[in-house]
Amino acid sequence: MLRLSKRVEYGLIALRHFAAIQESKVCTAKEISQKYNIPHELLAKVLQKLSQARIIRSYQGVRGGYVLAHNPGTIKISDVINAIENEKPMLAECYADGPESCIIFDDCTIRRPLGKIQKNINNFFHTMTIAEIV
Repeated sequence: MLRLSKRVEYGLIALRHFAAIQESKVCTAKEISQKYNIPHELLAKVLQKLSQARIIRSYQGVRGGYVLAHNPGTIKISDVINAIENEKPMLAECYADGPESCIIFDDCTIRRPLGKIQKNINNFFHTMTIAEIV
């Protein structure tokens, strides 16, 4: 079944954390990893990707850390997934890897119904924001 990666889960946990605290409060990867029992090194890599995608801002130095770069109501879940994974989660292999990945592509009776489900999932991720998970 459709499953988000641990990296995406950790990214969403961190973004939810940022959205739930004061907007101007800077948090470090270490603080978040300790609070939610997330592996620090993996979270730090996820936060770097979110920073590169300009979803969060990174501040260097003794009082450094991360903050949201935008209002949580404008950050789409799909943007988070794309920033971390560079791809959308897919239900079926033929949608993820193309028709050549499936030996029954032309005769498949569930490809189109799964395509409708996939489209709804994509729309859901594209319309749901971080503010909705706080």
